[in-house]
Amino acid sequence: MTDCPTPQNRINTRAGKTSGSGANNRGSSSGSGTNNVGSSFGGGIPENNTSKQNYTAIRYGNDHGSISFGHIHKDAAVTSDVLLQGSDGRHGFTMDKDGPRKGWTTLTSPGNVSIKAGLDNVEAQDTLFINAENGNIDIIATNGKIRLQGTDIELIAVGEGGSKGNVRIKANENIELDADNKVLINAKAMYKLASAGKAEIVANSCMTIYASVIQGVSDAVATRDSKVGGQNFQREQNL
Repeated sequence: MTDCPTPQNRINTRAGKTSGSGANNRGSSSGSGTNNVGSSFGGGIPENNTSKQNYTAIRYGNDHGSISFGHIHKDAAVTSDVLLQGSDGRHGFTMDKDGPRKGWTTLTSPGNVSIKAGLDNVEAQDTLFINAENGNIDIIATNGKIRLQGTDIELIAVGEGGSKGNVRIKANENIELDADNKVLINAKAMYKLASAGKAEIVANSCMTIYASVIQGVSDAVATRDSKVGGQNFQREQNL
């Protein structure tokens, strides 16, 4: 028995007709060809023939959008507990329950995504909190910039054991540090500034260099060591 084509449960024709056991909003028992989700949520048919099936999927929608329960995605490999979708198939929110995206929550938008919080909070409060209990957090701007702005910015690495607890900054071109007041670098064991090309240290006012021992080494020791040594250091810097 099919549902009556009322405005509340009629098929959303913008997404195309479904195939399988029927074209009503209950969906089909077959997973391969019964979805109306946009390309953002789908891929190809699974190669290992693990297409999802269910007999209880239901969908309500009109030309403005839809909500589905038990929706099977385009790749037929994942079932969505809840799928919210706008008139643009790329605009949606899904809570997936099985397959390679089990437990995933995915939000896609062809335009901007904006989050605003803390209207009633004070400055010292932690207002927006993102916590990955296990695994990484990736923030990627494929064709744009990543900006962090605040009254203060803190980067804190808490790992231990040498391979963890590190902050790494790498640039294909330049790294610029520009402060209106001071740039302070403090290392308890060692710090090193190295360049394969040219290096300059400039102070237009006064420069102070202090060490218990100061040693200067040039390439003059490359073929013959000096009386105070330095050849080993020279070779280490040219490996």
